Amino acid sequence: MRKYEVMYIIRPDVEQEAVQAAVEKFQGIISNGGEITKHDVQGKKRLAYEIKKFRDGVYVLVNFTAEPAVVTELERIMKISDEVIRYLITNDVA
Repeated sequence: MRKYEVMYIIRPDVEQEAVQAAVEKFQGIISNGGEITKHDVQGKKRLAYEIKKFRDGVYVLVNFTAEPAVVTELERIMKISDEVIRYLITNDVA
């Protein structure tokens, strides 16, 4: 299993319950074949530049270990999720 880090930004106009549901959905995908080592919902922050006509976003940072197939599935789901405006999955070598 490899170490990964994912940072994703959820639209600011999404209700708090929907934010929690999206976070749990992504945690479930990671937990299905991986293990979450650190999870941090950083809250609403100002974006450095406008993304899809949004100036703010809810930032979420997750560190986890998983097989590459789990990362592929997570990326596929994030691409089609309406509530995610940007995401980045990286190898965590530290």
